[in-house]
Amino acid sequence: MKVLLVLLPLVLSAAIEKKDEFNFESLPAEPKPRFAMLDDVRILANGLLQLGHGLKDFVQKTKNQINEIFQKLNVFDKSFYDLSEQTNEIREKEEELKVKTSRLQENNDELKNLSNKIYFQIEHLVQDKAQLQDKIGRLEEKLNQITEGQPDGQNHKDITSLKLSNSSFHEGVKNSSASHSLDTHGSSYSNNSEEQTLKPNDQPRDCSDVYQQGEKMSGIYTIRPTNGTEFRVYCEMTPDAAWTVIQRRADGSLEFNQTWEDYRSGFGDLAGEFWLGLRNIYSLAQQADYILHIELQDWKYNTRFVEYLFTLGNQDTSYTLQVSQVLGNIPSALPEYTPLPFSTSDHHSQHLKCPSETSSGGWWKATCGGTNLNGKYTKPRSRAKSDKKRGQGLFWKPEKGRIYSLRSSKMMLYRTDLENFD
Repeated sequence: MKVLLVLLPLVLSAAIEKKDEFNFESLPAEPKPRFAMLDDVRILANGLLQLGHGLKDFVQKTKNQINEIFQKLNVFDKSFYDLSEQTNEIREKEEELKVKTSRLQENNDELKNLSNKIYFQIEHLVQDKAQLQDKIGRLEEKLNQITEGQPDGQNHKDITSLKLSNSSFHEGVKNSSASHSLDTHGSSYSNNSEEQTLKPNDQPRDCSDVYQQGEKMSGIYTIRPTNGTEFRVYCEMTPDAAWTVIQRRADGSLEFNQTWEDYRSGFGDLAGEFWLGLRNIYSLAQQADYILHIELQDWKYNTRFVEYLFTLGNQDTSYTLQVSQVLGNIPSALPEYTPLPFSTSDHHSQHLKCPSETSSGGWWKATCGGTNLNGKYTKPRSRAKSDKKRGQGLFWKPEKGRIYSLRSSKMMLYRTDLENFD
């Protein structure tokens, strides 16, 4: 009985639990709400607000960065503009510098030319001084000899003569020094007084004779060609030979647009620019075989030369020249084996009639124009391409090749048959 009383509450309790379980499961599900909860809305709104603030900050930062980029672009534009202005200024200064450099180069060339001229004049004066001292020494020796070996009256006469000779020598040296000008080859030259001491039967026939008589210094000497009259020449001496100069142009100081008679007789200063004369050149050419040496210098001081064997006719042939080149480092501008009569503005051969504007100076020509070493002296700065007188300058014009504009020219003769001259 007691057991039954104990089990009865347990059974009732289990029945109640089972009933409760059945009723819980059989309850209908709770319907879902149609609207979000307020907390969720707040959370979403807060997130959206934060996102809005973030986007606002991002936009502001982007705007600031764009402003900085625009500022930098403005700075770059200004820098580029300033650089362009500086570049233009540099270009202008560069052009000015080129002009100044060109002027300085011209001035440098003129100073170089003047320096060379002064150098050679000084060298010549030193040589004149040495010659003067030597001459005075010889005069003193001769004076002592006369004083010791002659009667008193004769002594006085000879002494007076020597004094006059000495005075004349001093005056000659002075005048010679004053009249010297630049030699384009750079050789020293002087009015050599030794020509006064040569005996009549020792009269040299050309500069080769002068050299063989012991004169080794370039200068002015008196010669007498075979069957000719005496005249003065400029002899250019080298260590082993002597050249007789027949033409020299150096600076345009002498007008070469002369008449036929002037070219026949010769003109100018043997110590500067001159033309020896067709008559004198013919006298030299007839007595022996000579080489014609033509030396040319351009405006950059480059030197070239050409040498010819030649024959020269007399006055009846208008001193017609025929040449054959034997040596040179520049193309020949004289047609070989072609008769070239000498022409001036007032004297032309019968077949050659040249207008006056192309016949300045005298030269050997077969046609009008072309090479003319005796034309009007024209410097490059004053010669334009359109200048109608351009052809009157010093030009060396080969048949083929370019034209050479010249600063100076020199023509010389060298005797080739030294051993068989007589």
